[in-house]
Amino acid sequence: MSTAQEPIIGIRHLRRSYPDGAGGTFDAVDGVSLDFAAGEVTAVLGPNGAGKTTLMDMILGLNTPSGGDIRVFGGSPRQAVRDGRIGALLQTGGLLPDLTVKETVQIIAALHEQALPVDEVLQTAGISEIAGRAVGKCSGGQQQRLKFALALLPRPDLIILDEPTAGMDPSARHEFWSRMRTQAAAGSTVLFATHYLEEAEQFARRTVLMHQGRVIADGPTAEVQRRAGAAHVAVTWSASEADLAALPHLLSHSSHGERITFRTDDADRLARHLLTATPAAHLTVRPASLEEAFVLLTGDQETDPKEGAR
Repeated sequence: MSTAQEPIIGIRHLRRSYPDGAGGTFDAVDGVSLDFAAGEVTAVLGPNGAGKTTLMDMILGLNTPSGGDIRVFGGSPRQAVRDGRIGALLQTGGLLPDLTVKETVQIIAALHEQALPVDEVLQTAGISEIAGRAVGKCSGGQQQRLKFALALLPRPDLIILDEPTAGMDPSARHEFWSRMRTQAAAGSTVLFATHYLEEAEQFARRTVLMHQGRVIADGPTAEVQRRAGAAHVAVTWSASEADLAALPHLLSHSSHGERITFRTDDADRLARHLLTATPAAHLTVRPASLEEAFVLLTGDQETDPKEGAR
């Protein structure tokens, strides 16, 4: 059994290489070292080609590393999967369209020695009302919730989610994360990739940013945002161009009536100046968004972190 000192997932110098089509190779995952502790909820973010799905596949034993080491619950990833300690909701992997939702869950439940009761899983995933519906007649969001139900069957200690809310409307996405919060509160470790950055901001306690196969930021989600070095300070103020030119640490600004929002690389100093040297009022400060943090940390203005977690 894992202790607080033992990471559930221990990754050291992990690398996965592929042929580049020109006689050489490229590293989809390039020297990644990470630990994931019990009970953590972590988002893995980055654009297409960042290496997130390759990393998750190696954690699940679906892909073999070219170098480095990965341990899950102290052993191999495949052993952890065989022991039912990992549940996964992946983008890949089809469902049989002619089976009903409940039949699908029953068949997979039969593969696990200590599976959760089928009706309980259907209820937890929010699909009890469509239990008799053929999978092929379910919407994309309903099929994602069915995959979530299958991931919960073995009573996993670790849940891995790759784009879990793809195909869901905003209401279904909200319901899904409400159910995931319940799982996390019960002690499950959750590792997920998403292209909805607001999901990471609202749900993840920790964020790992990947770019070109490497980890470029890792820490509490709010700290990753602060580490980007930019923040937004908003005030109510009828400022002249001369007033604005005198402000310290100002990167840019925008106005809406008398409400001005400043983008700054030192929110503390700018806020102190506004409060002590100007008549500005109603001051608020917010950190850069995860999307802004990604652009600032990579220096890549063209890459869109919302392209997905693949």
